[in-house]
Amino acid sequence: MVILVFLTGCGGGGPFDYIPVTGQITYEDGSVIPAKSWRVIFTALDHNDPNVRPRPATACVDPATGKFENATSYKYGDGLVPGKHRVALAALDATGKEMKLFPKECGDVKNSPLIVDTANLPLEIKVPKP
Repeated sequence: MVILVFLTGCGGGGPFDYIPVTGQITYEDGSVIPAKSWRVIFTALDHNDPNVRPRPATACVDPATGKFENATSYKYGDGLVPGKHRVALAALDATGKEMKLFPKECGDVKNSPLIVDTANLPLEIKVPKP
């Protein structure tokens, strides 16, 4: 006797496609921002269904260079949904305390002026100096 079992559930990556992205965060003049660590959040701006929103994505940033890879929305390194994203940043010191290395609005997930588009890879995030 053969028994077939089919499993359904939370497989895949949700209702969206993802694009792996890499990039760099620097000041507008190209210099490295002197943070010990980072928090970076990408919030999708281009989505067609008002009832389903893509998850915000995060990325690990190398503090020595400002470069990042493995942006993660749903599962590690999947990237961002295609389109434009608002970028919110927090620069942290060695104790995890937020450093004031750029204008406050750059840390606001709803109002940050930092916008990137997955059509322009690698992503270059240019941050104004305070």
